[in-house]
Amino acid sequence: MSEEETHIRLAAWVHGQVQGVGFRWWTRSRALALGLVGFARNLPDGRVEVVAEGGRDHCERLLAALRSGESPGSVDHVVERWSPAKGRLTGFVER
Repeated sequence: MSEEETHIRLAAWVHGQVQGVGFRWWTRSRALALGLVGFARNLPDGRVEVVAEGGRDHCERLLAALRSGESPGSVDHVVERWSPAKGRLTGFVER
């Protein structure tokens, strides 16, 4: 299996003014365009958690988009964690 075909899981915690500004919707649209599955959800502390599974290149492109400054709101920084895909996700949803 080539590197592009290998599925991986990206978990990202987005810090900043990212709740109530359309950030989860924006993230979902970017993830769907990249063919990723997963979710974006608000956390009680004001962060947004993004979990995406798919090809590593596509996950890296989503991570770059999260850090790009082009999203709604204002991103201070993004903490990421990579792990093997679990394969139990379908679609990409806002939670």
